[in-house]
Amino acid sequence: MTIPAVVLGASGYVGGEILRLLGTHPHFRLAAAVSDSRRGDAIADVFPNLARTYSGVSFDGPDAWLEKVDKGGDLALFSAAPHGASAPVIAAALEGAADRGLDVHVVDSSADFRYTSAEQYEAVYGIPHPAPALIPEFFCAVPEHAPVPDAPHAAHPGCFATAVLLAAVPLLKSGVVNEELFVSGITGSTGSGRSPQAGTHHPERHSNLYAYKPLLHRHVPEIEALLEASCQTRASVHFVPHSGPFARGIYVTMQARMKVPVSSDEVRNAFRSFYEDSEFVNIVDGIPRLKDVIACNDARIGVSCEGDTVVVMSAIDNLVKGAAGGALQWMNRLWSLSESSGLTAASPAWT
Repeated sequence: MTIPAVVLGASGYVGGEILRLLGTHPHFRLAAAVSDSRRGDAIADVFPNLARTYSGVSFDGPDAWLEKVDKGGDLALFSAAPHGASAPVIAAALEGAADRGLDVHVVDSSADFRYTSAEQYEAVYGIPHPAPALIPEFFCAVPEHAPVPDAPHAAHPGCFATAVLLAAVPLLKSGVVNEELFVSGITGSTGSGRSPQAGTHHPERHSNLYAYKPLLHRHVPEIEALLEASCQTRASVHFVPHSGPFARGIYVTMQARMKVPVSSDEVRNAFRSFYEDSEFVNIVDGIPRLKDVIACNDARIGVSCEGDTVVVMSAIDNLVKGAAGGALQWMNRLWSLSESSGLTAASPAWT
C-alpha cells in the first residue's frame, strides 16, 4: 500500500520535518512539496539535509501539484502553512481534489482547525475564520488522548499545547489534583518559524533565557479547551512560556496541588497505566532531559511529589512530536496504518 502525499507550506521548518519523515515512510510517498515562495527551487537547496532523499525534486506552486496525483486515487494531504493561511489553501486543495475524485485525509499543523467554532478561533486570533464550513470535518487532540475520529481530517495541537497536555491529561484524570495548573515552558527558536525576527535573532537568543507573554499566551485557550474535551472538567491553566537558547525542543514543568497527598510512585504508576499502550510516551523514574527527545517523536515525562504539591515534567521535540511527527501519527491512523509507521528511526545523540 503506497499513498501519494502532498505537503502544503513545505518550505518552512515544520514542512521540512514532514518531508524528512516522509522520505523513509513505508506507505506514503511524496507526490508534491508545495511552496508559493519557493516554487521551482530544488528541495535540496532549501533543505540540504534532504539532498539525497529528494535529489532532483523541486517545490511546486499551489496551482501545479494536483496534476501529480492520479485521478480517482488516494491522497494524504499535510498542511504546514501558517495560522490563518492554512485554512484557505486546504479549502482550495479539497475543492481541487474533489474535482479529481480523490479520497483525501488532511492533517493540519496550524491553529486553523483546532477549535470547534469560528467564534472561538476569532476570539483568540483576532481574524474571521478563513473556512468556517470545514470546521466540522476536523478533529483536534493529541493522538494519545483520543481514538480514531469519525471526522475525515485531523488538526494537531500546537507544540506547547502538546507538551502540556501530555503532562496534564493523566494528572487531571487521576483525580488527585485540583483543577488549577501552573505551567512553565521553554521552547527552542525553531518554534518561532523560519522567517527571521527579533526573538529568534542569534545574538539575542544565544546564551539567553527570557519569558514572553506571561499568562497571556494564545495557546492557553487551546489547552484549556482540549483538557475539557479529554477530561470532562474545566481546568485553569496559568502558563508562562520562555525562549530558550537552543534550536529545537520544548521542556515543560507543571505544578498542581493535590487534594490528598500521594507519593511520587503512585502518581508515576498512574501515568504508566494511562500511557501503557502509547509507544511514544515514556515515563521515566528520574528527571527527563531534553536531548533525549531531540529529532524523534518520543515524549519523556517525569513526576515528583512533596507534601501536597506534584510536579510533572514533559520533554518533547517541538518540530517532531509537537508538529510533524504528531501529524504523521494522525495521518497513519486516518489511513488505518500502524501509528508508528515512519516514526521509529533512531535519533541522533549529542545534538
